[in-house]
Amino acid sequence: MPNIKQQEKRVRSAARQRLENLRYRSSIKTLTKRLSAAVADGDAELAAAEHRELVHTIDRAAARGAIHRNTAARKKSSAARLLSSG
Repeated sequence: MPNIKQQEKRVRSAARQRLENLRYRSSIKTLTKRLSAAVADGDAELAAAEHRELVHTIDRAAARGAIHRNTAARKKSSAARLLSSG
């Protein structure tokens, strides 16, 4: 338990940041599933749009520090492989 005012503030801000990071990670998972579904359906135009949105979200999450930059690169590479396979 924090017993200093600044520690209490850090606990509050860390909780807020944790939720924001969770939103980014969850969005990335959702967009990856949507890309996978678009590729499976064979809709190239939709798949390209989903890929673009996914890459944008991954870059944004990495810039904000929600995910590590190597993790971002790995996820983008995986998405590109998925897009090219369809």
